Amino acid sequence: MKLIDIGANLTHESFAIDYAEVLEDAVAKAVIHIIITGTDLASSEAAINLAAKNPSLLSSTVGFHPHIAKNVQEKEIEKAAILIKNEKVAAIGEAGLDYNRNYSPKNDQLRVFEQQLEFAKTLKKPLFLHQRDAHSDFFQLLKRYRPNIVGGVVHCFTDSHRALLDYLDLGMYIGITGWICDERRGKNLQEIVHKIPLDRLLIETDSPYLLPRTISPKPKSRRNEPKYLIEVAKCIAEHTPFELDEITEKTTENAIELFNLSI
Repeated sequence: MKLIDIGANLTHESFAIDYAEVLEDAVAKAVIHIIITGTDLASSEAAINLAAKNPSLLSSTVGFHPHIAKNVQEKEIEKAAILIKNEKVAAIGEAGLDYNRNYSPKNDQLRVFEQQLEFAKTLKKPLFLHQRDAHSDFFQLLKRYRPNIVGGVVHCFTDSHRALLDYLDLGMYIGITGWICDERRGKNLQEIVHKIPLDRLLIETDSPYLLPRTISPKPKSRRNEPKYLIEVAKCIAEHTPFELDEITEKTTENAIELFNLSI
């Protein structure tokens, strides 16, 4: 069994003390590659640096999360355009729209999202996408750019059946996290996950967030880690016709293909 975690926030401060152990534990649980998520310029630079020190195990993304869009200046956009060209950068993002909390005004979110879509158009790298309560605006922008981008993944998908079909119609991959392991708020996802074709499915932890509630015995810490990625695959298997081995094999193949990983 080989697993690829397409989204882990390993630059998060919670990993500072035991970072090396976190990687060792992940490898021990069959994780062969981890893509470290960049959410602003600082975390993107840090992600690249971590990936450069362990290139066989790690890659990174470069991008601006919609939460911080109001603070993104043109000079940061210019620096990101340079960083994206780094060989360790597998994708552009975390990019998208989040109208759930609106930490940044919609106009700023749309501005920064479209700038990252322009990067994807010009630099021909896939997108690592974020969408919360913003499907209409998000979908329309993505649809407009889709003919000119190589593809991408709608990361941590938690939206409706309609939204899922829209993204699949655009040829997007769908990233599933430990959200599906939550018997409370993950019920809708459990009911529609079987609609995702195996060749469009990816798995991720979104560490340190979204610790799978199905882990037994319960870990002492609520921090999620790449070593728990298998729990996501197990939960998908419980709610689809696919066997666990099929899910792990195909999601690994999908990640290698989408992100052009040298594994």
